[in-house]
Amino acid sequence: MLHIEHIIPKIHGGNDDFDNLALACIDCNLHKGPNLTGIDAATGTVTELFHPRHHNWEDHFAWDEIYLVSNTAIGRTTIRVLNMNSEDQLALRS
Repeated sequence: MLHIEHIIPKIHGGNDDFDNLALACIDCNLHKGPNLTGIDAATGTVTELFHPRHHNWEDHFAWDEIYLVSNTAIGRTTIRVLNMNSEDQLALRS
C-alpha cells in the first residue's frame, strides 16, 4: 500500500498542493518523516533528499539486482535516510 507523502513536510512550510505530494511506500514515508536532508556517508556533508518533482530518478538511482544503489550524494543520502535497502525491502523485492 502506498502513502501520500508531503515532499516538503508541513512543519517546514509545505502544503497540500498536488506539486508537493508524491506516492511513497509506508516504510519510506515513515523513515523520511520531516527530513529534507541527511548526511552523505561518503562525504560527511549535509545533502538534500531526492525530490521527485525536481530530480530525475535515473540520474541518482540504479538497480543492482534487488539492491537500490547510487553514485550521487542525493541518491546515497536518500537510500540511507529512507532505509531503502532494509531487510524488509529486500525481501519484498526478491
